[in-house]
Amino acid sequence: MKLIVKKSRLAGEVVIPASKSHTIRAVAIASGALGESAIRKPLVSGDTEAAVNCYRALGAEIDSSDSEIWKVIGTGAKFTAPEHPIDVGNSGTTLRIAMGSAALADSDQSTTFTGDEQIQTRPVGPLMDALADLGAKCASLKNNGKVPVEVTGKLTGGKTTIAATTSQYLTSLLLCTPLATKDTEIDVTLLNEPGYVQMTLDWLDRQQIEYEKQQLRKFKIKGGQKYKSFDATIPADFSSATFFLCAAALAADEVTLLGLDFSDSQPDKAVVDYLKAMGADISIERSRGGSRTARTTIKAAPLKGIEIDMNKTPDALPAMAVTAAFAEGETRLVNVAQARSKETDRIKCMAEELKKMAVDIEELPDGLIIQGGQSKPAELNGRSDHRTVMALSLAGLNLDGQTSIDTAEAMSVTFPGYVELMESIGAKMETIN
Repeated sequence: MKLIVKKSRLAGEVVIPASKSHTIRAVAIASGALGESAIRKPLVSGDTEAAVNCYRALGAEIDSSDSEIWKVIGTGAKFTAPEHPIDVGNSGTTLRIAMGSAALADSDQSTTFTGDEQIQTRPVGPLMDALADLGAKCASLKNNGKVPVEVTGKLTGGKTTIAATTSQYLTSLLLCTPLATKDTEIDVTLLNEPGYVQMTLDWLDRQQIEYEKQQLRKFKIKGGQKYKSFDATIPADFSSATFFLCAAALAADEVTLLGLDFSDSQPDKAVVDYLKAMGADISIERSRGGSRTARTTIKAAPLKGIEIDMNKTPDALPAMAVTAAFAEGETRLVNVAQARSKETDRIKCMAEELKKMAVDIEELPDGLIIQGGQSKPAELNGRSDHRTVMALSLAGLNLDGQTSIDTAEAMSVTFPGYVELMESIGAKMETIN
């Protein structure tokens, strides 16, 4: 599938869809709880459906027939291994979190995880080692620290050390260790993307899980705890909002984003600060009447290049790279080496694709240097990466002529309604087979 984009001027209001990260955490916790939980306004996408299918395979009963409310009857922490391998598709979040859940199964039960071609390039070795420290058995079936992997119970607790090059490793441990029989101590020697760990801790706090922490570097989690059933509404996704924030900063008369909660711990809310520092015209009007959501209004304004430490927000790298190509002067996106280990090597891929558009861009080991200036439309490769496809579409909105991006079907992983929402505010874009 190709995404065709032409120069556009944007105006109107957009309701931002629900958070992928929150939806998957909700599914995991509800599946480990005792009783029936309600997950309201979840994100319905490839990644979240992978999480639903995964936790069904581990023993939870999940009714996802109503897109407005998913109902989950949990296992009471009694996860069971399925007969067949669990295919997590493209969902790294599902893979890492579910490995921890599967480690809670009995010691005679083994769960095999696999995924698509991209997932099979993403490392899980540090998480495997940590789960093994805590009593489980883990094996990479190709002996390369990647899926397919086999996880065998029983995780009981203990002490482990982990370098969390992706926050998903630590999130997995924090979600499974309260359900272990003994206490657990985790020493974190490296932590990228700390905001996603805070999201996990917020869920634990709502569950009244007992733990101690020292600045996200040392954790002590009490064992023998239980998750309780819950009724929760999933907040809007700042990662998805990133594409609309950047698009509007470049090409909007006035666009208002609805539903964003700036008190939520999602790290990609920092994109608003990045854009403001570049000169974007963004105003935030807090809702009245007790709602925590805001009206976020953006108007196009001249942008200037700056340096941005993106360690906390690797998912925003593709969109910020495109935005920088239309800013005046030099932009440096740095300290985000983990972006090379996402669905693709996003640093390398964004550099190669933007060069096709005549953008002056240089790769760093941990980021990009982009010189703003003249660029041109081109035929681009989305690399089967949802965020790369959507980011490259932002360039097409600002160029005369036609920009095409292939592998556009990847958008369904996190944002199946992206094109329709963009069209609703005036974007000239369409998908063709």
